[in-house]
This record gives sequence, structure tokens and C-alpha cells, in this order.
Amino acid sequence: MAHDRILITGGAGKVATLLRPRLARPGRVLRLLDVRGPAPVEDAGDEEVLVSSIDDLDAMVAATADVDAIVHLGGQARESDAEEVLRLNAYGTYCVLEAARRNGVSRVILASSNHAAGFHTNHGVPDDGLPADVPGRPDTLYGWSKVAAEAAGQLYADRFGMDVICLRIGLWFPTPPGPRGLAMWLSPDDGARLVEAALRVESPGYRLVWGISRNTRRWWSLSEGEAIGYHPKDDAEVYAEQLVAEHGEPDFAGDPVMTRVGGQWCDVPLGARY
Repeated sequence: MAHDRILITGGAGKVATLLRPRLARPGRVLRLLDVRGPAPVEDAGDEEVLVSSIDDLDAMVAATADVDAIVHLGGQARESDAEEVLRLNAYGTYCVLEAARRNGVSRVILASSNHAAGFHTNHGVPDDGLPADVPGRPDTLYGWSKVAAEAAGQLYADRFGMDVICLRIGLWFPTPPGPRGLAMWLSPDDGARLVEAALRVESPGYRLVWGISRNTRRWWSLSEGEAIGYHPKDDAEVYAEQLVAEHGEPDFAGDPVMTRVGGQWCDVPLGARY
């Protein structure tokens, strides 16, 4: 399935900066929307820039005109008060989906988060890992807003027949940011592979997929990603010696930070700003 013009919300953010050169293709246009203009990146392809906010429905209707698919990365990326996370992550996602519906954009990829399922643990998980479609168990107000965003995606898939793939992203960084990353890292290249698979799969309907690499110590399932054509290649284990030397051997059997999907976020005070 060809997607020649793709709207990326949060287009000035860290994840979009990693994605832009990796999604560049001849004949493909990336339309970047954010509250500020994006910094230039090397090897970027054909790009358009829109400065606006995702919680402005009229602006989103204008931004989604003539696009073939949406990669929705925009929103509040950290724990905050209920009003802010719901305005940006729940209502903002509604604006993206509703604008897509009005303009006939049938493919939307929503950046959800592991924190939508933060209180799930690795105790008693199946051999192939914790399924990506486990019910939401948010660890924060932020996580709650991501569950709401996923539910909005389900609504628009069921009611309007849109294809909506929610990516429950682990730790999407250039390198694993700490010991949890040995299980939960998503490399930049695999992140692009995941988004590309979500763009290309035929008629997926509504899906939940973990956003992780093929990490040796992973305990989240890759099955749902493989079902849409996502086959990660990278493994956080190449950083294990360095991480263990710095932090000690992680205990993925007993340490709550390692055994809970949301890690230390399960202990963050609700609404805390940091």
C-alpha cells in the first residue's frame, strides 16, 4: 500500500527527528505538524511544515487535507495534571481522528505507550511474552490518557471502518537509556521498521502492537507486530556489558522496576510534573 503524503504530528519532537530520515522515500512527502518548527535533519526527504496544535480541530482538519496516512506522535509526553494530559492526549487524539474521518484518511497510527499498561507484570506471562492487547492498566494520569486515546482509535475503527494501529512504545531511544532498556528498548531503525509496517499492512482494522526491538531479555510479545509485517532486527543485548557495569545486573524476576511494564512510573505521584 503506497502512502505518498504522510502527516506526522509532533513533527519537531525527538521521535519524529529519529523517524524523518528513515521514512524518507522518493516520491513521499512528510508533512510535519507541531507547535514549533522542526530542526533540520540530515538525509531528510521532501517535507512540509505546519505550525499548529493537535487540540485545534479546525487546524487538524486543514492539516489532514490531501494526506494518505497519519502518524500521530504529538501530545504530552510526560506525567502532568489531568487537564493537560487529557486535553493533549485524549482530546488531541480525538481531533486527529475526527479530522482524518472528515477528510477520508483511512490509516492512522497512534503512538500509545507502555504506560497505558504499566501495572501489568511479567509474572506468569506466556512463553512468547505479554500480549500487546492486554487490557489497559495505566500507571499514571499520562498512561490513563493513552488508554483513552487507544479507546478513541477503537471507536473510529469500529464505527467508521478506519484502520487504526496503536503502538504501545517501550523505550524509543538511540541507545537503551538504562537497565529496563535491555527488555524494552526500541531502536531508531526498528522504530522506523515498525511504522513502515503499520503503513503498509493491508486492511489491519484496529490493532495494538508493542513497540520494542528483538531484545534477548524482552518479555513483551512480538507476535502482534509480526502479524502486521514488523520484524525487528536490533537487540539491546549489545549494550548489556556497559549497562551492567554501570548499574549492576538487573533483576527481571523480583525488582518491581524491572517486572512491571511501567517500571518506576508506577511509583510516580499522580499529576507530578517533572
